[in-house]
Formats: sequence, C-alpha cells, structure tokens
Amino acid sequence: MNNILITGLPGIGKTTLITQILKALKISAIGFVTKELREGSSRHGFTIETLTGVSKLLASKEEKICKHKVGKYCVFVENVDFIVEILEEEGRKKSYSMIVIDEIGKMELFSLNFKKFLLNSLEEQKVFGTIMMRDNSFTKEIKTRSDVKLYNIDRTNRDWIQQIISKQIKDNLRS
Repeated sequence: MNNILITGLPGIGKTTLITQILKALKISAIGFVTKELREGSSRHGFTIETLTGVSKLLASKEEKICKHKVGKYCVFVENVDFIVEILEEEGRKKSYSMIVIDEIGKMELFSLNFKKFLLNSLEEQKVFGTIMMRDNSFTKEIKTRSDVKLYNIDRTNRDWIQQIISKQIKDNLRS
C-alpha cells in the first residue's frame, strides 16, 4: 500500500495522530494540516496550514455571504487553491518521501484543484492523510482504491493504533 488514510468521527484525534507520527518518524514530507480556530470552547473556523508554516483561512462562521458552505461555515476555496499551488511548487523544488493531506473533507473538496492534486498524488506519490468518515461518491472511490490502506480511528484504538500506522509507513518508505 503506497497510501495510508485515517478516518474517524470529527474530534477523535486524526490530526493529532498525523502530527505525532510525523514528529516521531522525522519524515521528509510536504503537505498540510487543517486546524481549528477556537475562542475558549467555541470553534469559529478552520485554517489550512502547510508543513512549512504557510497558513490560510479555510472556513469561518463570521462570513455570512459565500458561495460554498458546510453547515454554518463559509469555505474559502481560493485559499485551498493557494495552498495547493504552494505544495505543487514545493514538490518541484525539494526532495520529500511523502505527501501529508489532512484532510480530504467536504470543505477541501469544493476545490477542483485540490481534487486534481489529490488524485495525482495518490497515483504518483506516497500519501499519508485523513479522510472524512461519511462518504460521497468521490471519497468512496478514494477509500476503495487498491493502493489505499484505510485505518478507522475510534476511542478503543486511538491510543495504540499509532504504532501500527507508523510501522506501515516505515514499510512503505522502504519499498
């Protein structure tokens, strides 16, 4: 399996797991993670941040008029496109072992550029990422690819699954 994807309910720890594994294995990677924007206990948006630290607003509750919405959040597709451009540029300029994509979710999938980047990456690179649990036709196709190993994280396995995924990544990088 060249590509490893993690799925699970929102808030279960998918992004935390990705960042812990990257830190522990010291993998040379390009990619991005999605982070929550919070004020106290209230979530009011999300950012999309490259592994090199470039960050853009992915979605916000503050905006009221927008073309793309997920629940109460306005999604800024142009910012997803901007991050994809950066990753494509990084991919041309630097050496890396893996592409990190956190997350393949409803918000990111509004971007046609993201979809193209994702499909190309799955085909030609080694991807380590997260994918939304609830399927649409696009995510179902991704999850059922023969070159994708899918791990479902939940409360019963999230404390020990890191070791299994880390071993799978090490094996992938050797092949």
